[in-house]
Amino acid sequence: MGGLKVNKKANTILFMLGATVLNVVLMVVIFLGLMLLYAWLVPGGFQTQLGQVIGIVLFLGSIGLTYFLYHRMIKWISNKWNLEDHFDPIFRGRKGKSSDEK
Repeated sequence: MGGLKVNKKANTILFMLGATVLNVVLMVVIFLGLMLLYAWLVPGGFQTQLGQVIGIVLFLGSIGLTYFLYHRMIKWISNKWNLEDHFDPIFRGRKGKSSDEK
């Protein structure tokens, strides 16, 4: 009775689903934070056409910041718990290159 044993492919799928949810939640939190910061710094700033453009820029900025933070977090988590031993490779290496050369 050693508990639930899950194979590498199932581990990978579950991790990707969890990471996707984390990514979306992180993006929403960052976007709302940037919007609140802008609204606090520039009261009534969203009522103008420029404010709407700034809203779009903040949304795109939140996507970029989310990508950066998500990439850093996944890399840190992968190194901390040595996830390569527990997951199936998502992307296969190119022919002629070993995984050590990446």
